[in-house]
Amino acid sequence: MSDATGNDVSRIGRRWTEGNRVELLENGEEFFPRVFEAIGEARREVVVETFILFEDKVGQGLHAALCAAAGRGVKVDLMIDGFGSPALSPEFVAGLTRAGVKVRVFDPGKRFFGQRMNVFRRMHRKIVVVDGTLAFVGGINYSADHLADFGPKAKQDYAVELAGPIVSEIHRFVLHAIAVGGKGPSWFRRRLKARAEDANAPAGEAAAQFITRDNRRHTNDIERHYLAAIRSARQRIVIANAYFFPGYRLIKEMRRAARRGVDVRLILQGEPDMPIVKVAASMLYHHLLHAGVRIYEYCERPLHGKVALADDQWSTVGSSNLDPLSLSLNLEANVIVRDKAFNALLSERLDHLMQHSCKRIEAEDLAEWSSWRLVRSFFIFHILRWYPSWVGWLPRHAPKLKPLEAPRTQGGGATQTDAA
Repeated sequence: MSDATGNDVSRIGRRWTEGNRVELLENGEEFFPRVFEAIGEARREVVVETFILFEDKVGQGLHAALCAAAGRGVKVDLMIDGFGSPALSPEFVAGLTRAGVKVRVFDPGKRFFGQRMNVFRRMHRKIVVVDGTLAFVGGINYSADHLADFGPKAKQDYAVELAGPIVSEIHRFVLHAIAVGGKGPSWFRRRLKARAEDANAPAGEAAAQFITRDNRRHTNDIERHYLAAIRSARQRIVIANAYFFPGYRLIKEMRRAARRGVDVRLILQGEPDMPIVKVAASMLYHHLLHAGVRIYEYCERPLHGKVALADDQWSTVGSSNLDPLSLSLNLEANVIVRDKAFNALLSERLDHLMQHSCKRIEAEDLAEWSSWRLVRSFFIFHILRWYPSWVGWLPRHAPKLKPLEAPRTQGGGATQTDAA
């Protein structure tokens, strides 16, 4: 089996792994210090995948941490997405590559009349692996808008820190992603082979799965795990998701769960970073509310989280939204956790949001039901039902990893660079 870059990942992250430590990290205030500290303590290797890397104070912090690690002999690999991180300066890239950081751009695309056209098949994952023993997975990018001091547009988001056997699976996955079907340098292939059978010792009590979505063999794995959790829930389901316009099956199972007495709650954007997000989600409100689903709009700042829980054990944190891009196009990664303590902590955090920072949407808050709304709703539902098949018709080019090189000095001191 291969992922969208042609890598053999058939045996990676498709089973429950016992004996893990899983810690919830909320927002940049908790996430960035832990990641930078872990990179600062790395002794052998750091691998980072991110959709967005900006040259603000957070991006500069990551830059400094990676350069320092490379400077003391740590092998450092950084993968960014060509759509999400399109404008890194030559100076920023040169600082990384001169320090020894291997920088790669996923599917770099040329602009057309100034517009980025590589919106489809994006590498939307956010993963860090340090020394093969510690990993971070979630929805937080390397940008200052994940910090509260950014202001009203600061994003609410989540990630997890992981230790234990699950990290071995995540480690093998990110090495495969870089290797691009074994075409990497010889030292890298040796490194990948050496890690093939590595297994970290137990570090905690949680069971976990590392689940990815690609455009080859794992096109709907994350969606299937959501569906299974919703179908098996008996007491409660809480989903907090930034970009909510899921497929027909997810909507149907949420309605069925609510009708059989499960307490189904959605936390969606009330102050979206893109207005179309709220418009799209609100088109589904009538269907969900009339089935008994409770809807809360988070109004304190933009919601960027992608987390969920079911009953008292199942939870997930990751990069995947519940919208057409994440469910049918992007490359995504989630961790699914089976652990009562983690579930209880995530539940406590989400309950706090609902009680203190959300507005509950009631049926009377919505516009009156009309024949036009009925017709519009009919078409929306059938679009949702069939869009996974439709997007399969889009070109499935094999995305490329393009290495970024340090600027090359030319005559007279001028330089040229191959920057994103």
